[in-house]
Amino acid sequence: MAKQSLNSWEGRYKSPAYWWSVGFGVGLLRPAPGTWGSLLGFFLGYFILLQTHAQWLLIFGAAFVTVVSVVAIGRIEKATGVHDAPEIVIDEIAGQWLAMVPLALLPFDWLALGLSFLLFRVFDILKPWPIGPLDRKVNGGFGVMVDDLVAGVIAAALLSLLMIYII
Repeated sequence: MAKQSLNSWEGRYKSPAYWWSVGFGVGLLRPAPGTWGSLLGFFLGYFILLQTHAQWLLIFGAAFVTVVSVVAIGRIEKATGVHDAPEIVIDEIAGQWLAMVPLALLPFDWLALGLSFLLFRVFDILKPWPIGPLDRKVNGGFGVMVDDLVAGVIAAALLSLLMIYII
């Protein structure tokens, strides 16, 4: 079943919540807005990795984005009645940052950097347990965010194992 878009919402271009939630326009790119949002998170995350204490910047950045996004998405849902519109990609940004945390904790590797993106996208798209049930059962702004956050944590855990034992 296709997700309902926010295209019919007349107030969208005037809403700061809208612009925040669509990643300042990245979520309007087609096809695959979620992948575009993940790419934005990936590139921003790469620059965060260049900073001191990058793991904390990624974790607290994802937490900050989540708090602001829950409020912003809640406002959008209240105004439109639409849950988890495809152009909302701020959740992919936060999830991608969580997937990148091992890159700040373990010796850096370019293959691992690429795997952080690939693993997050696979978990975000396929939504294996527990991601799928969270996506279907949790409502509101937190419901939009939580499946991507869990996908990011699972991707980070798998990436850590790969970096420690294989890469």
